[in-house]
Amino acid sequence: MKLIVGLGNPGKDYEKTRHNVGFMVVDNYLNKRNEHNFKTKFSGVYTDMIISGEKVIFLKPQKYMNLSGEVIKSFLDFYKINIKDLFIINDDLDMPCGKMRLREKGSSGGHNGLKNIELNLGTNEYKRLKIGVGNNKNISTKDYVLGCFDNTESPLIDEAIRKAEFIIDDFLKYDFVDLMNKYN
Repeated sequence: MKLIVGLGNPGKDYEKTRHNVGFMVVDNYLNKRNEHNFKTKFSGVYTDMIISGEKVIFLKPQKYMNLSGEVIKSFLDFYKINIKDLFIINDDLDMPCGKMRLREKGSSGGHNGLKNIELNLGTNEYKRLKIGVGNNKNISTKDYVLGCFDNTESPLIDEAIRKAEFIIDDFLKYDFVDLMNKYN
């Protein structure tokens, strides 16, 4: 069983913000498969599918970003999912808008959602797809990540979201080192 988690903040006010790229990726992936049957559990909305004979849970934590790890930990524990089968999709301020990077482990890089995941899981050794949202040092970090993409950024993010669909498919088929070699 795999757990694929898109990070974001719940609510209409945050839907199209930079911090919600993880939600956008999960929504796009599921929309392309006409999967709209979300259920609620442990402060998360989720759906599960059988893909290539394996159960895959797609989760969007509904606590705010800085509490995402609590929701993820509850799902891992309840479904007895090994941390090696966890895949996190998150925004990254330190990469140009639309650039993507797969990592097997690593620091939070100051990302509050990743900090909380590390705190709750007791490790930073979990797989992740980081999607660059750029950065503007003239705007506070909070205001920047809670802001929407502008007209020059939107096509870059749309392309990253489309590409992430293939990365998810390949995550379900390949060894993660091979996946990193293919996409990084």
